[in-house]
Amino acid sequence: MRMPRGGRLLLATCLCSLFLLVLYFQTITKEEPETKKSSSPGKSRRSPLQSLYRGDQQPPELLAAHGPLRGRRELLEQACLSHTRKRRVLSADDLKHLIVDDKHGLIYCYVPKVACTNWKRVFMVLTSDGRYTDPLAIPANEAHVAGNLRTLSQFPVAEINRRLRSYLKFIFVREPFERLVSAYRNKFTRSYNTAFHKRYGTKIIRRHRPDPDKQALENGSDVTFLEFVQYLVDPRTQREEPLNEHWERVHSLCHPCLIHYDVVGKYESLEPDTQAVLRLAGVDGAIQFPTSGKSTRTDGDMAARFFKHVSPFYQKKLFNMYRMDFLLFNYTTPEYLRT
Repeated sequence: MRMPRGGRLLLATCLCSLFLLVLYFQTITKEEPETKKSSSPGKSRRSPLQSLYRGDQQPPELLAAHGPLRGRRELLEQACLSHTRKRRVLSADDLKHLIVDDKHGLIYCYVPKVACTNWKRVFMVLTSDGRYTDPLAIPANEAHVAGNLRTLSQFPVAEINRRLRSYLKFIFVREPFERLVSAYRNKFTRSYNTAFHKRYGTKIIRRHRPDPDKQALENGSDVTFLEFVQYLVDPRTQREEPLNEHWERVHSLCHPCLIHYDVVGKYESLEPDTQAVLRLAGVDGAIQFPTSGKSTRTDGDMAARFFKHVSPFYQKKLFNMYRMDFLLFNYTTPEYLRT
């Protein structure tokens, strides 16, 4: 029995629609294999940035000539294995502190109060194609202008991955409490830092000073170190907003257990470590890293003097807050702490 013409037309239409539907699902499956949700229990949704850290990456061959640098990197990897229970997926927002030099294949994660102004000056010279030649001729405030240097967060995911796999990646760190005291001194005891006084000082005084006078509430220019510590360990502080980069923990700024840094330099050995990085980058003869005559670099008693007026209760809370930086970068617990 022959099917009526209208029935044949309806059947053909249905078959065609079914074919197009199958083709559509095959297409989206091929285009996004990494973001497809797994049906296996216990597996989470994957992200292209999940492949940023590769444990099998090896350091540049030249690094073998710099024993302390190689040793620090190995200690960092062991500390990450020992003290991080699970790895989270990075987002592009996590990469805002990683400065990129495409010309020389460099990635530097800058940490405030760890010579980052001079490293930014060096990167401005390296990436300027001749506009800048002397790092010290660049004003400090210009080195911190957003847009003068490109960060890794500005690139597409595929370009982020390519750079992280092939560029020399380095970071400079500092004893956590020495860095914290340096940040306090710079932002709260210098008369020119009125923006920090208004933004943070007034809030700190309002919350942590009994019966503050009107001038202190308006200006916020005489915050004590103890008040600063109380502000940092106050649970409200991080609930309200992220910590300012000048006192944020290094592991939160640079994610050293997720990003495989080739070199871990230290503020305590700044000159030889910077020279080693410049040699590894092949630019040691073309640029001179700015040196500093400040005595605070080797003044191990600076933090002890400030912590002398902090009670054991707050010392312990603050140490717990910065504990991961002490562990990851092999800094011993300060002897002056009374915890």
